Amino acid sequence: MPDGAVLFVCLGNICRSPMAEGALRAEAARAGLDLRIDSAGTADYHVGEAPDARAVRTARRHGVDISGLRGRQARAQDFHDFTHIFALDHSNLKGLQRIAPAAHGAHLGLLLDLVPGREGQAVADPWYGEEAGFEQTWAEVTAAARALVHQLQR
Repeated sequence: MPDGAVLFVCLGNICRSPMAEGALRAEAARAGLDLRIDSAGTADYHVGEAPDARAVRTARRHGVDISGLRGRQARAQDFHDFTHIFALDHSNLKGLQRIAPAAHGAHLGLLLDLVPGREGQAVADPWYGEEAGFEQTWAEVTAAARALVHQLQR
């Protein structure tokens, strides 16, 4: 049985949330944690699509392959299927709160709440920027993944 099930959610599920999924997969593997890890978007813009090429290149530079991931939309059932659901920003947190069933067992919060000193902040959205923005996003999701692994190990 897995040690937990974690879902990361951004808007389209082609930049930030697949990067977070890849970062946590890498950190969990290093720590020997058995986690179910997935990502989704609150919107259906990119269902079935691969992550943005810039996100794939950034993750690959850090030794993580996210090219096989495919976009999907978050759904109410996710609140029963996952123990932890992390929104990458406030807007997507509100979107998740709107679809959350009245009774569920998932912890729902902002991803950067896991990182001391970053509580309440959104993960940088690199979509409209250059490659450097994807590096910043990778650094943020990796810091959160490490913090989550540490928390789950306790």
